[in-house]
Amino acid sequence: MILFGWKSSLLAFVLVFTGFFGGANAATSEYYTTFMGNAAVGGFDTVAYFTMGKAVKGKRKYSWEWSGVNWRFVSEEHREMFKANPEKYAPKYGGHCAWAVSEKSMLYRGSPQHWKIIDGELYLNHNPSINKRWMKNYEGHIDKANKAWPELKEKYMH
Repeated sequence: MILFGWKSSLLAFVLVFTGFFGGANAATSEYYTTFMGNAAVGGFDTVAYFTMGKAVKGKRKYSWEWSGVNWRFVSEEHREMFKANPEKYAPKYGGHCAWAVSEKSMLYRGSPQHWKIIDGELYLNHNPSINKRWMKNYEGHIDKANKAWPELKEKYMH
């Protein structure tokens, strides 16, 4: 007699696996990292958004740990710029989807490919349609997210 079908077995595996490996960073840092790693913003260089105007994957050899996660950069110059002022280059809301923080008061993965810099701050959203929706009223969304963020940090990041 089979006690678990393949779907139940897969779910059990995922729950056990994520209990051991996933979310380990959630209690120590506000910054979203990849499922199996500790790279902020999916390993993308946050300085490049400001200096190159595009999303660029960082290199492991130009890594630096800050706020409990690893940040990757395309060059030594970008790493040094980040080190000098990490708050300037780190994404708002820990790299979580800005729209989800604003509209749902929840944490959801922000994508390094769907971003916008507004008033010198880097915002990430989950996908192109959410980014477009967020941009229609970004001032209102930023205001709402700024109010929701402290409670979310308190609830999910110890």
